[in-house]
Amino acid sequence: MRQLDLVVIVLYLVVIAFVGLRLSGKQKSAKDYFVGEGRLPWWTVSFSVVATETSVLTVISVPGGAYSGQGFGNVELALGYVIGRVVVATVLIPLYKRGGFVSAYQYLGERFGLKLQGLASVTFVFTRLLAEGVRLFASAIPIKLLLDEFGLHVGYQAIIVVLTLITVVYTYLGGIKAVIWTDAIQMGLYLGGAILAIAVLSQAVGFDGYSQALNAGKFQLFDTNFDLAHVLTSPFALPTAIIGGAIFAMASHGSDQLIVQRILSTRTLRDGQKAMISSGVFVVIQFAAFSLVGALLWSYNKGQTFKELGLASSDNLYPSFILHALPVGISGLLVAGILGAAMGSLSSALNSMSNSTVADFIHSFFRKVPSDDAMLRLARVMTLVWAVLMAVFACAFSSSTGNVYLTGLTIAGYTYGALLGAFLLGRLVKRANQVDAFIAFLVTVAVMTYIVRFVKIDVTTAGTTTATAIAAQWLVPIGVLITLVVGAVSSRFHPAPETPYDHGRRDDDIDDDAAATPAGRA
Repeated sequence: MRQLDLVVIVLYLVVIAFVGLRLSGKQKSAKDYFVGEGRLPWWTVSFSVVATETSVLTVISVPGGAYSGQGFGNVELALGYVIGRVVVATVLIPLYKRGGFVSAYQYLGERFGLKLQGLASVTFVFTRLLAEGVRLFASAIPIKLLLDEFGLHVGYQAIIVVLTLITVVYTYLGGIKAVIWTDAIQMGLYLGGAILAIAVLSQAVGFDGYSQALNAGKFQLFDTNFDLAHVLTSPFALPTAIIGGAIFAMASHGSDQLIVQRILSTRTLRDGQKAMISSGVFVVIQFAAFSLVGALLWSYNKGQTFKELGLASSDNLYPSFILHALPVGISGLLVAGILGAAMGSLSSALNSMSNSTVADFIHSFFRKVPSDDAMLRLARVMTLVWAVLMAVFACAFSSSTGNVYLTGLTIAGYTYGALLGAFLLGRLVKRANQVDAFIAFLVTVAVMTYIVRFVKIDVTTAGTTTATAIAAQWLVPIGVLITLVVGAVSSRFHPAPETPYDHGRRDDDIDDDAAATPAGRA
């Protein structure tokens, strides 16, 4: 009886909120609310990073992608992501930890001035609002399928509102500690669900199923088609995945407050670096697991198309299997795992957007900084505000129209290049000042908006030519290059500063004990 699935899901929602609040304790300050006073274990933070970036986009889109022809291309992408994280751990995390920051954009404030810090913060929350709106909508897909099984035709909007309300409870009260601990639990649940699905599928298809999927190219890891048009437009072409993926990860994990905030909650610099690099290893494992689910589903369904299976898109494949092919109760547990991915990314986004609003925007545009108690109250209020806005944006969708994972990457392409470019401009061009950075930032966002929306490349496949957008992984390198060139050129129109910005002590002079108890400002 499907009622058991609903019972499992409801119990999960109640338990995860309760556990999050119990583990978080009472928040005493804005800094405690945002970075847990820098005292959280590195392995928990690593799991939280993975859960934050995974969301429903990975859980439901990667199996569908592997089924439809991407093979293990997402694993190839993850290898590029690992390289990018190593660079972030080496170059950027020391900057944040030695400064005792609670926001990545405080570095921009020190290097270029508070106005650029505020601009970066506004850009971040706007981008995150769009990307998380897509993710939040995607999380409603499997829930709607389950309710349809009961004949309860509830709209996506109602599901989104309920999911947001539950998540905001422990995020509002527990802050970053509740977010990180629940993220770790939720990662274990949805990854365990993938492993369980693999076990069920392996038993169903046997060795022949693996052999058939292998012969059909479902296990293909590297795309070695080096045709220029293909490299520029395919997310899974080898140079795109490794080079573009590495630079994309530098932006998403080095200049996006959503991820940086988690790293800042670790005890020491070394712990932050371990959390960053190990999260990349876990992502490789995760992509491999969900790609294997997709390959085995291809054998399980004997290669039928999505239309033949009665599915609206590739994103419906894995949820449909969970609901129709797994025992009652087990399917409810796996749907709870998908919910866990959704709630993990949503709670992380709400807390980081509130953090950026308070730590960056308030400090940048208001002369008088409120007291710490007032900042804590404001942090909680902004958590509610962003929750409402995110739910409203997610409700603007009416149906699933494609691979939401790639949609999320494309949204990031509007601004990630400008954000990472601003950090690199501060590090590489010593004569650049706030005006140069402002000009470069705004020009980059404008140019990238044009590129994302209008630039297409003709790709010929099987005699058919199609106008195709540039692969999402190349959008960040293009944006970074524009920022650096414009900023460097602009800096030549004024005298060099008499005392160039001092990046401070060498990274290897940082004392881990000092980093363990930073004197940061909230």
